[in-house]
Amino acid sequence: MKPRLIKGSRLVVATHNPGKAREIAALLGGDFEVLTADQAGVPEPEETESTFIGNAVLKARHAATASNLPALADDSGLSVRALGGQPGIYSARWAGPSKDFTVAMARVQDELAHAVNRAAFFTCALALAWPDGSVFAVEGIVEGGLVFPARGTRGFGYDPIFMPEGGSETFGEMDPVAKEAISHRTRAFAQLRAALID
Repeated sequence: MKPRLIKGSRLVVATHNPGKAREIAALLGGDFEVLTADQAGVPEPEETESTFIGNAVLKARHAATASNLPALADDSGLSVRALGGQPGIYSARWAGPSKDFTVAMARVQDELAHAVNRAAFFTCALALAWPDGSVFAVEGIVEGGLVFPARGTRGFGYDPIFMPEGGSETFGEMDPVAKEAISHRTRAFAQLRAALID
């Protein structure tokens, strides 16, 4: 039987990305006492897995062990079909050591210079781990396409170049509430909530 999260309990969100921390805290909706990895004094582990799920599990287990609290980790990124799924799990690394996503978005545009197909998708893997080593993981995906130049200043990461399927605004232009309604993170979180919280 899967362990469940008790509303009101303390939970570490295993990220050092402030934008991601805000989105996850919003999805948790005030049901938990949330600590970020920074607040819990948990350093970032090296991401050595080859899948989003693998890296999310690695980060969640690391944070749960280090903090002795349940820990929720996200591993997410942009996969471009014409680039064979890149940057994928290397999405943050394409932004370089300074995490400058204008650099990453420019690289995507350069790599796609001669490609007609602009289809892409965002993936979010969520893993929830407990100090005893138990872990539960899910994955959410949102399909779309890429637009250049980048549009919008909302969101973070690759949001200004990603337009969800059927949409007319990039994630960087969308109202955060509208983005949250359809995002890959929301889709993954709905599965996690249904299995472990509600």
